[in-house]
Amino acid sequence: MSHRESQASGGDKFTTFYLQQLTQELSNDVDKIRVAEDFKTDSVPFLVHALRQGSSQLSSTGTKAVGDEHSSSAT
Repeated sequence: MSHRESQASGGDKFTTFYLQQLTQELSNDVDKIRVAEDFKTDSVPFLVHALRQGSSQLSSTGTKAVGDEHSSSAT
């Protein structure tokens, strides 16, 4: 696996971990959004994109460390 592929998979692992943690932490708020009258099925990709944007605000060193830690604890 190349260094670039390793970085991408580490980033993907972090993003998955980040989204899981975020949706657990904000579960009540996410539920309120889902049941709102103006929330449509078409809004789901927009919501996911907005939540995912938060992971890009963190440093690559931090995301790699969390991704590596999460990977090692899962095995």
